[in-house]
Amino acid sequence: MHQEAISQFGRLLGIMDELREKCPWDKKQTIQSLRQQSIEELYELADAISEEDWKGIKEELGDLFLHLVFYAKIGREENQFTLEEALAGICDKLIRRHPHIYGDVKAGTAEEVKRNWEQLKLKEGKTSVLSGLPASLPATVKAMRLQEKAKQVGFEWDHREQVWDKVKEEMQELQDAVASGDADHTEEEFGDLVFSLINYARFLQVDAEHALERTNKKFMQRFMKMESIATARGLQLQHMSLAEMDALWNEIKAEKPKT
Repeated sequence: MHQEAISQFGRLLGIMDELREKCPWDKKQTIQSLRQQSIEELYELADAISEEDWKGIKEELGDLFLHLVFYAKIGREENQFTLEEALAGICDKLIRRHPHIYGDVKAGTAEEVKRNWEQLKLKEGKTSVLSGLPASLPATVKAMRLQEKAKQVGFEWDHREQVWDKVKEEMQELQDAVASGDADHTEEEFGDLVFSLINYARFLQVDAEHALERTNKKFMQRFMKMESIATARGLQLQHMSLAEMDALWNEIKAEKPKT
């Protein structure tokens, strides 16, 4: 299995060399011009994962492999690094950060592995357990990662009931801020409430980002169906009252999902 994968990876490298030499578009690309495309490819993979679309996951992984090889090709051209160095670097890091596999450290649970991982990163020169997160990471994902990292040094509630109490406390503080009429303080307290809800999601073992995306998709499906039904009945949403639209919305919600 590994031999076939190595063979196909070598084929991709060869195609990349040819494209970089002969294709006007590929010759023109830089790390800056590829950046946004790479982000889009990553989100397309994330969408496929959310849908559990295995065919799509396979395709999007291929697209990402192309981008990784492209960056490595440019890195070599710019005399900055080689693909071999990048691969050697991640192999060395994995071995170094898994002493419970390649050394004599004991780690019997996933949580112990994560805790050891963060401690090893500090020994490698990180100044904080919270360092290393991309600044442009989506806020929901960043909140989850910050909370997970803080947990590794014991900064964590013991029980989910305590987290829910914190959510209720933040809800009250938001209501107080709204009543004060201070827009900046309201925004701050709203952020605190969202952060505490994301923390609660972790304790429920719910992926907050994925859960919100499911709700986004559900809203889109129901709203677009509402538009479709209204049109079929000779109606237009903009000419309907909120009560009429709400009745239509509830009609759609009451429908049994198709099996």
